[in-house]
Amino acid sequence: MNQATLHQLKVFEAAARHGSFTRAAEELFLTQPTVSMQIKQLTKSVGLPLFEQVGKRLYLTEAGRELFATCRQIFETIVQFEMKVANLKGLKQGQLRLAVITTAKYFIPRLLGPFCELYPGIEISLQVTNHEGIIERMMSNMDDLYIMSQVPENLDVNCEPFLDNPLVVFAPLNHPLAKEKNIPIERLSNQPFIMREPGSGTRRAVQSLLDEHNIKVKVKLELGSNEAIKQAIAGGLGISALSRHTLLSDAAEFSILDVQHFPIKRNWYMVYPAGKQLSIVARTYYEYLLDAAKQFVEQTVAPDAIAGE
Repeated sequence: MNQATLHQLKVFEAAARHGSFTRAAEELFLTQPTVSMQIKQLTKSVGLPLFEQVGKRLYLTEAGRELFATCRQIFETIVQFEMKVANLKGLKQGQLRLAVITTAKYFIPRLLGPFCELYPGIEISLQVTNHEGIIERMMSNMDDLYIMSQVPENLDVNCEPFLDNPLVVFAPLNHPLAKEKNIPIERLSNQPFIMREPGSGTRRAVQSLLDEHNIKVKVKLELGSNEAIKQAIAGGLGISALSRHTLLSDAAEFSILDVQHFPIKRNWYMVYPAGKQLSIVARTYYEYLLDAAKQFVEQTVAPDAIAGE
């Protein structure tokens, strides 16, 4: 493998992780022919096939599996080296890799801006994905910190709550219940309801509360994004329960209904795999976020702004 390059190994690792040349090309911003060429050159350097195709699916050969494990070790060693160099340089430069759950996109950029102003030499990589995507990235150790509202139960992780994430009942501005107080939760059963897709953490939390009180709602729509649900609510198609943080930019367009047992109490967590050593950059952002979140709440949420509290 004297002629193998680090770039070829990165291309191979992405292709092996995704089981697809196409997805590897998308992740690395390369063309598929470029990925194929890099894999071909690496295969020639190794002297054994790295992939085999059965039907339309791509599988690693034994040599491919060994190389994949070796790549992970190499990249982890490089990360550790970069971390030590960053520590030697202090916070003048370095990289912070964040992966956040979709709903966190409404507030994390506001908490990143001041940090970037404090440390202009730090390069920020921000990935926004769903719960499954976060778990996949965490298992592959692709980021420094993960922001999520549901801590994985089947993974050994360190986690720290840093911000409340209340789920509230959204409705159109002119909804008949908008001016009522202390609305019995039973009245939700008479309303057309818009739910997040099955598997969503928000949906599980809402459904758990409804089941606890033996409430069955009329699910009119199931949508896969908060923005789609907000548009449906604005269009008069029904009501829904979402994180209050999704209202940061357009609070004047919706009503928050004062329904009994809402808001549902949840938290945002900073999460990273147990045993992972945070770089000085990641540790500094970790500590910064704990403090910045307190100021964020004071600036964006008045004491009586959340219905039911």
